[in-house]
Amino acid sequence: MNTPSHAIVNLAVFSQFSQPQANLAIAVGAILPDLPIFLFYGWAKFIKKLPERQIWSEGYWQPGLQNWVALFHSIPVAIFAAILADYCGWETGKFILMSMVFHSLGDLPVHHDDAHRHFFPLSDYRLISPISYWDPQHYGRIVAGVEVLAVWVATVVSFPGVDSSIGKGLMVAIAGLSAIAYFYIYARPLVQNYMKD
Repeated sequence: MNTPSHAIVNLAVFSQFSQPQANLAIAVGAILPDLPIFLFYGWAKFIKKLPERQIWSEGYWQPGLQNWVALFHSIPVAIFAAILADYCGWETGKFILMSMVFHSLGDLPVHHDDAHRHFFPLSDYRLISPISYWDPQHYGRIVAGVEVLAVWVATVVSFPGVDSSIGKGLMVAIAGLSAIAYFYIYARPLVQNYMKD
C-alpha cells in the first residue's frame, strides 16, 4: 500500500480499541516503516540528482539500504519492542510499534518483486505475492482501486474519532488525492485507449 493509505487504514483499525489521544502515535507508526525509503529517495533525487530509473533499479537495492528497510519493516523486531514498551508502561511507544506491525502486515499481500524482508533479522525471506499494489502486470490496477476504496471506507470509519481539524483535513486530502492519483495513473490511460478504438 501507499504510505498515506497505511496511516488512514491503521487509524480505522486501531480506533476500534484505542482512545483519540493515540491517533498521532498510530499515524506515526503507520508511516515510520517507509522512512528509510523516503530518506533515500530524497537524497538520491535531490542531492545526487539520480534519474528515477537508476534510483529504483539500482540504488534502492543496495544492501545497506535494504537492511534499513528490512529493520523498519521487521515484524519480530516491532513486536518485541512493543512488548518492551508495554512492560515499561510507554503507551505511546506501544501504539507506534503496533502500528508499524500492522503496516508490515498490510504490505505482505501486495508486494510482488519489491517485497520486504518482514522477518529480519530472523530470516531474509521475502514473501513474493502474486499481486502488487502498483504494478499493472500483477493486478496493480485492481489492487490500487481496492486500496482507494479501503482509504475512503477507513476515512469514514475513523473520522469521528479524530479530534484535530488538521488531522481531519489531512484524512480528507489523502482520500481525495488517492482517488485523483488512481484516475490519473490507472483509469485515464484506459479511457484514452478506449477513445482511440
